[in-house]
Amino acid sequence: MQTKVLLHLEHISKRYQSELALKDIQMDLREGEILGFLGPSGAGKTTTIKIITGQLRQTSGEAKILGTDTTNIDESIYEKIGIVSDNSGIYAKMTVWKNLQIFANIWQVPKPRIEEVLRQVGLYEHRKKAAGKLSKGQTQRLVLARAVLHRPRILFLDEPTSGLDPATAAAIHKMLLDLRQEGMAVFLTTHNMEEATKLCDAVALLNNGEIVEFGPPRELCLKYNTKKQYRVLTGDGKEEVLTQAPDDIHRLTGYLQQDKLLSIHSCEPSLETVFLEVTGRDLNN
Repeated sequence: MQTKVLLHLEHISKRYQSELALKDIQMDLREGEILGFLGPSGAGKTTTIKIITGQLRQTSGEAKILGTDTTNIDESIYEKIGIVSDNSGIYAKMTVWKNLQIFANIWQVPKPRIEEVLRQVGLYEHRKKAAGKLSKGQTQRLVLARAVLHRPRILFLDEPTSGLDPATAAAIHKMLLDLRQEGMAVFLTTHNMEEATKLCDAVALLNNGEIVEFGPPRELCLKYNTKKQYRVLTGDGKEEVLTQAPDDIHRLTGYLQQDKLLSIHSCEPSLETVFLEVTGRDLNN
């Protein structure tokens, strides 16, 4: 049984005077799915989120969120979505608990939910601390806690782990996977291809405002695995890269027959390598 489509984009384009920022964007996001919208800075990721959430109007095309046209969003929609962006602020002089309590009152969320979310993001022991005294990673977790406090149906994340240490990023990743398991849909924009490979059910590779590839990360990597190479490690510590050439197949068979093979790994390209191949552009440019 197919899950429900919560977000639908059809032929979305956005033009700023003579500049075409988005071109013919098409995709769906379903409940219980993490969709990665990937590309370097300036590719059009943030513009797309602003159109989806009604902050910006597209030049052409149709966008629907939870069945509502984004050019005519009712305020009730915002009670069903959560947003974490690079300009998501906090009340620095208030405690961590008070920051969430304010929004719990607005959304009529029961108080036990505040404790639940703080424990989920690992901030319960800091609940009495002024938010302005949190580290960068803790602040990002507080912003995420606020975004999911009211159990939104769709969570929008704009570079959620940018600049964070690996442990904090891993904690956020675990939380996102748990939220997906609960049925929440996540729209993730990032230029971190490793993060996208780990989290996303499907990814859209964006370049100069246009989707150049779309699909599950593993399927895209296999699609562009044209060299068919295999990295093997033998018992004498020798590492080789073998192909499907007859001589290499014979050598591999020999290693197996002689029980000399310690490990073998396929060498399919990473998602970042795929992006470079289809765009000719480095992610940091």
